[in-house]
Parts: sequence; C-alpha cells; structure tokens
Amino acid sequence: MKTRAIVICFLLCGCLFAETLVAQTNASSAAAKPQTAPEPAASDGPTKASTKEADIVRLMDLAGTTRLATQMMAAMEQNIRPLMTNSFPPGEYREKLIDLFFAKFHSKINEQQLLNLFVPAYDKYYTHEEIRGLIEFYETPLGQKMAAVQPKMAGELQEAGRKWGEGLGRDSMQEVFAEHPELATALDAAKKEQQPK
Repeated sequence: MKTRAIVICFLLCGCLFAETLVAQTNASSAAAKPQTAPEPAASDGPTKASTKEADIVRLMDLAGTTRLATQMMAAMEQNIRPLMTNSFPPGEYREKLIDLFFAKFHSKINEQQLLNLFVPAYDKYYTHEEIRGLIEFYETPLGQKMAAVQPKMAGELQEAGRKWGEGLGRDSMQEVFAEHPELATALDAAKKEQQPK
C-alpha cells in the first residue's frame, strides 16, 4: 500500500514535470513569430525529417530544456523525500533506505534519454518552419533572456504554488472539521487506535 503511494507520488511529479516543460514550450511559441511557409512535402525524404529532428534538439538546447529538466528532477526529489519518509515506519533503516533509493534513482537518470522523449511531441505539434521560427526567437536577446530566466522563474512559481496549495489545503480541512466536528472526533479516535499499545 505504501509502495503504491510512493509510485503514485512519482507519477504525479512526473506529470508536473512534463506539464512544466510543455508550459515552457507554449510560452516560447506564443512569444515567437514563426514564418508561415508550408511544411516540406513528405516525399522530400529522410534528410528533411532528420534535419527537423536536429532542429528540435537545437531548439531544446537554446530554450534551456536540459537546465529546466535538471531543476524539475531536483524539485521532484525534494517533494518526494518527505513523502517517502512518512510512508515507511520509523527506524534506523529508514534514512539509509531512502538515501540508497535516491542514489540508485540518480544513477539511472539519463538526461539525453529524457529529452529524446520530447522530440516526437515537438515533431507532432510543430511544423519544421515553426521549429525554425522558435529557434530564431531563442537566438534573439529576448529569447536568450527567456531561456536564462525560465528556470529561476519556474522555481519561484513552483514554490509560490506549493505555499498557496498548502494554505488552501489547510484552510479547507479546518473548515471541513469546523462544519463537521464528528469527522474530527472520528479522526482522533482512528489515530488513537493506530498508536502502539
């Protein structure tokens, strides 16, 4: 049951991570002014497709996607560590287990593999000309500034969102208990039953 909770936490954090990268891409595409030339015909052969893929990789590099990915992975770990700590019963083993888990997790992270997961999505939703337009944008001073401040801004927004969500959660729970005191009583009774005797 607790292992399932940890897996769910990772899935949620992974979704948040992907959502942040998508938001970064959407923000950059709104700021850019890509040309509207038609996409080359499919009969142009594999050279065109591989050129588009290379341009997607270049765009992700210019947009700082790797930096943002690294930042989001660190934030994910910071959020998951306390959840894992609370998921395992107390004991001397717990901290070592969690440290070893994250060491193993870090050893498996390959940023290039992660970025390669995004290439098909960019390919699906953006034409080659749009990718080139985004590259042109990120080569401008404004685009370079956006790439530089995006990770900092994402971190600040993530922290602000976390605090906001915690406040909403706390206030909502207090209001529920105020409106339904029988639930607060039931919770206290459940806690007493779980305490070791």
